[in-house]
Amino acid sequence: MILNTTHRNSEHKQIIADLVGRPFSLVQKLKMNGVGSKRMIIDEVSPNMQSMMNLVSDINYGNIELRPKGILIRINKGLQTFTWIIPYYHLVIYKINGSSIHAQGKFLHFRANKTFKENKKFFDKLMNQKVEYDLHHAMPYGL
Repeated sequence: MILNTTHRNSEHKQIIADLVGRPFSLVQKLKMNGVGSKRMIIDEVSPNMQSMMNLVSDINYGNIELRPKGILIRINKGLQTFTWIIPYYHLVIYKINGSSIHAQGKFLHFRANKTFKENKKFFDKLMNQKVEYDLHHAMPYGL
């Protein structure tokens, strides 16, 4: 689900909390050494997300925030901010010349550059969070 989160909206806040959980507490954020990535350059998006990209040759930026049950990808388009809400059970990440995030019939590809390399620890943390979530919420076999 993608929301226009340029302006604060209590309804959007509730939708995000229902899908991926409330933000981590300050103590949890400190223990995890942060829950947000640095700004990364978006190279390519799926056709159904093209409307959120800058039409001119401006560089598109995005960043990722960890939540207990998923992630938020914030995409900046001029003065607008869009938030792609991805629960962990929808999330698929491919590491091909950068990182490609797939979910809900959409994808987004981050460019492999200096900023992306600085986010390596963040992506390791993201994968650990997803594995932890999958272990605790796995469906028993035979159902």
